Amino acid sequence: MTDADRAARRPTRELRAWRNAVFAVFFLSGLSMASWVARIPAVRDFNELSTQGVGLVILAGSIASIGGLVAAPIVLARFGPRIGMASTLVVVSVGLVSVGIGSSIVPSIPLVVLGLALFGFGNGAVDVIMNVSGAEAEREIGRTVMPLMHAFFSFGTVAGAAVAAGASALSIAVFPHLVVVAIAIAIAAVVAVRFVPMRTELGEAPEGASSSETDAAPPRRTFGERLRASLRVWGDLRLWLIGLVMLGMSFAEGSANDWIALAVVDGHHFDATAAAAIFTVFTVAMTASRVLGGPVLDRFGRVPVIRVLAAVGAGGLALFIFGTEPWMLVVGTVLWGAGCSLGFPVGMSAAADVPDRAESAARVSAVAMIGYCAFLVGPPVLGFLGEHFGILNALLVLLGLLVVAGLAAPAVRERTRR
Repeated sequence: MTDADRAARRPTRELRAWRNAVFAVFFLSGLSMASWVARIPAVRDFNELSTQGVGLVILAGSIASIGGLVAAPIVLARFGPRIGMASTLVVVSVGLVSVGIGSSIVPSIPLVVLGLALFGFGNGAVDVIMNVSGAEAEREIGRTVMPLMHAFFSFGTVAGAAVAAGASALSIAVFPHLVVVAIAIAIAAVVAVRFVPMRTELGEAPEGASSSETDAAPPRRTFGERLRASLRVWGDLRLWLIGLVMLGMSFAEGSANDWIALAVVDGHHFDATAAAAIFTVFTVAMTASRVLGGPVLDRFGRVPVIRVLAAVGAGGLALFIFGTEPWMLVVGTVLWGAGCSLGFPVGMSAAADVPDRAESAARVSAVAMIGYCAFLVGPPVLGFLGEHFGILNALLVLLGLLVVAGLAAPAVRERTRR
């Protein structure tokens, strides 16, 4: 029995368990991110850091995240998605514990930096691996579920923020809070990945396979062969265009997370309460669009949806930048959030949309690195431009990138039948 035959006969219950396992991994990644971000003020106060010091500490995590993105294809090729997702989330958990020790037991900047390095590396790597596994699950299910997977990341951030807010309100120190979260993440990750199928093209032995089935499966490639295959996909022009769609929309999404509240205060001169409300509007619009995005994509196709969303996002940004009334900011924010909501998940699906399943894993890894680099690079670039030209003028860059993403939309066209 070949790997393709085995996948074709995979029962619906097994596919559903696989999908739910990836949902859980996305949720856990979001939970870890919000747990750290929400406790930054407490970490700063305990270690008596300046604003610049906080920025330098966060930079350590960002640099490590890039390392995780680069290492993810190697981890995936060597260990497969099961061990890859479980081990990287365990690394995230160890990082959270280290941050907790250096933030409420012994004041230690090196421990916090070490923890953030582990945290960033683990999250960067698991981001790529969970998208690879999610794209493969979507392909076998035959329906678009990648947007919903990314919505589960948002659900995780909401849960993490809520738990952190409760811990802070109850005066619970950073260490016990992050230790509990870390243990929960590690245990849940190990349990969840048990439902992710083995994949022979990644060098894993299929579960319960007999010797005859193993003989019928494709020959196991060496690690070097798999690594070379991962690097070879970078020569595909269409893959770069898919990455361009993701770059434009991810840039708009990531920059909103960091700058939209400040733009409301410094650019439009509203108070901090209004800024928090506008940011909430953005996150709700983004999450709702991802929950509803799958059926819309299945009904109309990727290219028309991405084109429309790029135009919607650009219109929303223009309304947000040039609007003068509160309702303009609210409407603009809703359109902005909806407009950039599906770029990343659709890019994942489009990259995986090739007949060769082993190649699809390498392609998803490649575009994931492009998209996540936009999340990391975008905020500081806007900060530099905002310092010199004003934050609202800096947001014009996002408008231009959304237009470019719309023009590159044909690259995400469906190529294989489900």
